[in-house]
Amino acid sequence: MDRRVVITGMGIYSCIGLNSKEVAQSLFEGKSGITVDTERGAFGFQSPLTGKVPLPDLKKALTRRQRISMGEESEYAYVATMEAFEQANLSEEFLKSNEIGILYGNDSVAQSVVESTDIVREKKDTQLIGSGAIFKSMNSTVTMNLATILELKGINMTISAACASGSHAIGLGFMFIKQGLQDMIICGGAQEINPYAMASFDGLGVFATDIEHPEKASRPFDTKRTGLVPSGGAATLILESYESAVKRGATILAEVAGYGFSSNGGHISTPNMEGPKIAMQRALDQAGVRAEDVDYINAHATSTQIGDVNEGKAILDVFGSKPYVSSTKSMTGHECWMAGASEIVYSTLMMQHNFIAPNINLEQVDEEIRELNLVSKTIEKEFDIYLSNSFGFGGTNSAIVVKKFKHE
Repeated sequence: MDRRVVITGMGIYSCIGLNSKEVAQSLFEGKSGITVDTERGAFGFQSPLTGKVPLPDLKKALTRRQRISMGEESEYAYVATMEAFEQANLSEEFLKSNEIGILYGNDSVAQSVVESTDIVREKKDTQLIGSGAIFKSMNSTVTMNLATILELKGINMTISAACASGSHAIGLGFMFIKQGLQDMIICGGAQEINPYAMASFDGLGVFATDIEHPEKASRPFDTKRTGLVPSGGAATLILESYESAVKRGATILAEVAGYGFSSNGGHISTPNMEGPKIAMQRALDQAGVRAEDVDYINAHATSTQIGDVNEGKAILDVFGSKPYVSSTKSMTGHECWMAGASEIVYSTLMMQHNFIAPNINLEQVDEEIRELNLVSKTIEKEFDIYLSNSFGFGGTNSAIVVKKFKHE
């Protein structure tokens, strides 16, 4: 089997907007979601910068029994998924009468683990931890909570691949549907942003340092970049076979055409060029498109010294200087485990609304990658094909090719 895979719903909960409408506006305006979190300084952070995302209030949407097992990531994911469901026109009855899967990329929930450990250390009694703690903290917290709440009957799995997790979740969902194993899968990525989750990351010294101008701190490809800015939230996409979408009269937003992956096989945290090149070329080959057919690349570029340059060189090797390139992380910061999914949402919103969002804070391009066709101001332009890159610690790489949907 070799079925077409389409996107019929999207939901987003991020520091640049709590729904697709808000996010599309922020992308067009080049609006930063980065702020200073004063609590981080007191906590011992070297950098207090973050993409701030409010905790949703789910008391009216879910019962206490449902909420008690949900940590921060699951709450974000629930809100994003509800928006995606509404756009995809998925009813409760449809979910109950059809086999729907879920593949989500996220990390284990650090806050729940720390809080549970603190209780045991202080009280010396494990029974005081509470019945919901284990389900809050596990790596599969998002998929187990949403699959239970939504009564899902299909594939149910969490993808853990560092900052490429959300992208790999979409890529694997694409493969399951393409091969006829599922008709519809909820795919996405989520990331908690509390200090517990980011403390060890901050300790590596890779966070940006421009505290005076938080909106300018994330500077992918710019010579003045000093590091990344952590962020989070959740993004959900409804992937569906073309046949399923047509059968139920769904509006098709875009088509996922190719998924490429690779492993660098080298340093645990320092990226190289070869791995990303393999992933991008594999995605192009599977999509059946040439490098010159790609109009826009949403780069992984996190605003780190080595990572931005190596990715830029890899893009130039595969694509040359033709496609427009920008990193939406310049506005959102690095959404980590969520980023691979959210950047598919961001890029699809651009394709729907005929514009390319800018790589803000780009004043002087790094000399080594000056040939890249970098976008520093919003471009109003129709485009038909984009590629989104996501890379992670351990050398994991993912690239997704998405097309504007056309009946063939």
